[in-house]
Amino acid sequence: MLDTALETHQQHPVRVARLGQGEAVVLLHGYPENLQVFSALAPLLSINKQVVAFDWPGMGYSEAWPGGATPLLMAKHLRQLLDDWQIEKAHLVGQDMGGQPALVFAAEYPERVLSLTVMNSLVSSEAATSWEITWLRRFGVNRLLLRHFPRLIFWRALHTFLPRTAALAPTIRQDLWRAFRQASVRDFIVRMCAGYEAQLPRLPKWYRRVQCPTLILWAERAKHFPLAHATYLQTQVPQAQLVVVRNGTHWMAVAQPGEVAAHIQRFHQSVSNSGHIPAKTAVPPAGPARPA
Repeated sequence: MLDTALETHQQHPVRVARLGQGEAVVLLHGYPENLQVFSALAPLLSINKQVVAFDWPGMGYSEAWPGGATPLLMAKHLRQLLDDWQIEKAHLVGQDMGGQPALVFAAEYPERVLSLTVMNSLVSSEAATSWEITWLRRFGVNRLLLRHFPRLIFWRALHTFLPRTAALAPTIRQDLWRAFRQASVRDFIVRMCAGYEAQLPRLPKWYRRVQCPTLILWAERAKHFPLAHATYLQTQVPQAQLVVVRNGTHWMAVAQPGEVAAHIQRFHQSVSNSGHIPAKTAVPPAGPARPA
């Protein structure tokens, strides 16, 4: 388990975990996850970096902020958090539904991004998904299941996100379930799924504007978002490279954290060696982080 603290941002509590020192690496989760899905990955990345993981406002143990839940609005929330933490530039790592706001953020705020890593995310409105995701994307079914059958969704995630030989640690499983079973969290996810689905066909216009070095790190056995999503994203992002994690599944950050960390670290090192400099534009003044 990652050690966490509640901080106050936009007058709402946000749960945050911090490890290490150096350039910032910000980890962005999806659902039914929270920051603890990175419990094995974050310490490995923190060997020579400052790693920050947080529960998105409205998910995990963070209160929702006013407004909607589209990838664009969540990218704006991320910008506010980076301002509060006085992080001028960061390496972004987004998995699942953390991938879309990471891509939009990189397009909208290029001066704030050192590099971008996207893992196992719904990035194409045309590429095939698993039958579960196909049904969940039908908004009425998604809303019904999320609001009335959370245990079924959570159980199905555990059994399709991990290989049969792997399992979540009991403490992490309990932390994820206690957060996901909250009605307010599931109501937020319903709105988020609707916002993502509405914006998904328009996301390629942001993909094509991403100028930072980008690693598309995909699981070979990604059930829900197969490799077609990764190859599509590679055609859209100008500086993208694709790496496939052999035998990886959706939660490869849980089941294969060492391999995932090694790929990300090599990528970050290549970015440093290349001397890539993000575009220079005015950065909003950063305010101090406010402990809860």
